Formats: sequence, structure tokens, C-alpha cells
Amino acid sequence: MAKVYGIDGKVIQELDLPDCFNTEYRPDLIQKAVNVIRANRRQPYGASKDAGHYVAWSMGPGRGMSRIPRLASGRGAFAPGTVKGRRAHPPKPEKIWARRMNRKEMILARLSALAATANEEIVRGRGHRFQTELPIIVEEKFEKLTKTSEVLKVLENLGLMEDVMRAKEGKHIRAGKGKMRGRRYKVPKSLLIIAENKENVKKAAGNLPGVDVISPEEINVEYLAPGGHAGRLTLYTLNALQKIGDRYGSL
Repeated sequence: MAKVYGIDGKVIQELDLPDCFNTEYRPDLIQKAVNVIRANRRQPYGASKDAGHYVAWSMGPGRGMSRIPRLASGRGAFAPGTVKGRRAHPPKPEKIWARRMNRKEMILARLSALAATANEEIVRGRGHRFQTELPIIVEEKFEKLTKTSEVLKVLENLGLMEDVMRAKEGKHIRAGKGKMRGRRYKVPKSLLIIAENKENVKKAAGNLPGVDVISPEEINVEYLAPGGHAGRLTLYTLNALQKIGDRYGSL
């Protein structure tokens, strides 16, 4: 039996969880599914076919010098190892990064990651901080909240604010050149909110650090297990949980 909380943090009813929450924990399939999703989102890249090309030619054998292409001045060019020459083995734009995964494996990975959100040991092992029992289910009124202050008050009532603050305090500047390429900051993943009617909640909670808001139709392994690590702290609205039971039920 799982408890359903009101927006004031008090238990208003109890219910049986859908069968999908009894799925066996399969971290191997979860990691594989996340890797496949990331690979299929990857954009091919590679060197230009004209990169490192010069008007250079080899003088041929019999001159007592190596046969690499040379400029008019005699300086080597074009070949790998020469000044401004081509790379020896550059990335190829024709390389296929996409990967495939069996449909039933992907479904099982999704259900396993979904079931892991109700396992306190797995969720705490991921570093989340909370003061309530799992899974966290809240009444439908939560979907009608339109202000960030209202959402924060509910999260405080449910004992989830500590995890949001953890994500806020964990925001830091990325190491390396990525900080100059539109991804300057890294923010730890915090609460995942699954609501059937997510429009209002997304406007109110979408700007909280580390918080994602999705609908039951958008559930995938990457949301439930960022980085391939299952056990993300998740809040379900009652409507969304019923929709999950109808949609995902069991394998």
C-alpha cells in the first residue's frame, strides 16, 4: 500500500501501486538503455575533406629525400606529421553512431527504472535527500498550482526541499572548454515531477534547479535514471499514477 499526500503534506488515502512497480531491478539494462538513447541523439561530426590540403607534390624517388608532398619552398606539407598537415586518423562524418536495443529490453529497462523510484535504498544511494516515504504521490490539486512559491510550499510540506537545495548548492562551473560552448554550468539532478496535466506545474517548477517536469507519455529511462544511475527522487500526481498504471501496467 502506498500513501497519497495532500498539498498540505498530510496523508489523505492509501492505494495499491500498479504492477509495474514490482518489476525486478535491472541496472545492466538501465545503463544499456541510457547509452542507446544518448548514442541515437549524437550528431555525426568529422574533418572537412579539404582540411590540411595544399598545392604540394612529391618529387618522387631518386633525389635522396623522403617522398612526402612538398611546397615550392621544399617544406613538407599535406602529409600527417608535417607542419599544418592533415591529421593521421581524423574523425569521419560518415561514421554511424546510432545503436539499437531490443524492444522488450527497452520496455523492461523503463519499468525497472520506474520501480526503482519507489525503492528507498536505491534512491538514497543516488544521493537524494528527503523526509517522507516512497513512492511520493500527491493529490490532483498539485497540478493546478501556478506559482513557484506555491510549489515550494508543497515540497516543504512533503519533506523534499532539502533535495532541491542540494541541487542549488551543487551548481558549479564546468571544467574544460565546454564552459565556453554554451554549457558553462553543471547542475545536479534533483526532483522529477510526473503530472498528467503538466502545463501549470512546468511553469511553476520548471525553473527550480535540477527539477524536471514531464507527463506520463514522456517517461523514458534517461529521465528516471540520469547518467544510467537508477533511483531518481520522483513525485507522482494521483492522475499521473493512474495513467501510468493504464499505460505501463506490466511487461
